[in-house]
Amino acid sequence: MNDALHLPADGEATPMTIDEGADTALFLLQQGDQSVHGQGCLRRLPAGPLQTLEARSRAFFAAQRGGPGVLVGAVPFDPSHDDALHQPVRLAPALAYTDTPPPALAGDVQAEPPAQDYADAVARAVAVLADATQPLDKVVLARSLRVHTRQPMPPQALLARLGKDPSVATYATPLPTLPGQAPAWLVGATPELLLRKRGAQVLSHPLAGSARRSADATQDAQAAQALLASRKDHDEHRHVVEAIVDGLAPWCTRVEAAPRPSLHATASMWHLGTRIHATLKDAATPAATLLAALHPTPAVCGTPRAPALQHIGTLEPLPRGFYAGAVGWLDAHGDGDWYVAIRCARLQGPELRLYAGAGIVADSQPQAEVAETSAKFSALLTALGVREADLPGAQVP
Repeated sequence: MNDALHLPADGEATPMTIDEGADTALFLLQQGDQSVHGQGCLRRLPAGPLQTLEARSRAFFAAQRGGPGVLVGAVPFDPSHDDALHQPVRLAPALAYTDTPPPALAGDVQAEPPAQDYADAVARAVAVLADATQPLDKVVLARSLRVHTRQPMPPQALLARLGKDPSVATYATPLPTLPGQAPAWLVGATPELLLRKRGAQVLSHPLAGSARRSADATQDAQAAQALLASRKDHDEHRHVVEAIVDGLAPWCTRVEAAPRPSLHATASMWHLGTRIHATLKDAATPAATLLAALHPTPAVCGTPRAPALQHIGTLEPLPRGFYAGAVGWLDAHGDGDWYVAIRCARLQGPELRLYAGAGIVADSQPQAEVAETSAKFSALLTALGVREADLPGAQVP
């Protein structure tokens, strides 16, 4: 990531702010030897919906006076809501992860909603999907867990524990808060690259279709092969790949995707993944334009997009905010990286809200989707020192 940047020499009606201090405005997007690590907030990009990001960022860079030529931050799940991007004061080296103990927790983990309520919502979604009069092929439903620590947890501490898995991109991005509230971040470890743009070359690596990994090598291999053979997971994955190919096609002379997905492994999950390579008609087409064409994909929303968004608003008890949005950066040349904001927690003071979702199609089984979301919580729960078996109401009886 850093090779595309130039290092310097040294949605709601209530007004929201991002603290401008170096620690509270921490931004990090890091995978392997690639990193964008922003410190401090020099200027904030005026917030707005995703369709206006290209125009707002172009105007920002045209008026830039000093500082790194990059904007970092996140766009929310709902593209009509306000984003949160800023120009950092400086770009720093990659964050060095050191082993840290898990935080001391206070009280019980609270499921939002409880597993049984989530299973009921999945059943309602399956009924809609089975109704031939409804224009819906897939909908992604999420749930969350609320955790409290005895002391406020800095995002660097959670990043250090998540960064042990080299197959994911760890990230932290500051979130808007109400005046007077403690700083907040979205912190996570995502396996899914939505968009990488360098000149005329574009890469996307969508993931959809998942299975829990096992510590037993034989069972782990069986889970991987079962995922490769699953018609339900292949159908779910196909919707995502087709949406990204169709979204890129108007801007590209070439869009290539493998005919079948391959396995992608993280420390806790198997995924079906497809690498999509594309060549732009015009290398000057900015990453912000492509981001607006792709987000949200069926991997986090569903398809068709409009009815999926409507059903998510009806079936999920809490708004997603920036969960299942995208986190990344844009530079003054129009390049950028954007990752899907999953496997994450909203961190504010001593409270963390963990998120996980599952793609629902016509033959989804509610209990299986509860199990899938439980598996997707596991990376963050492990980082917090929480055993899944100890969670009240985590599974359907």
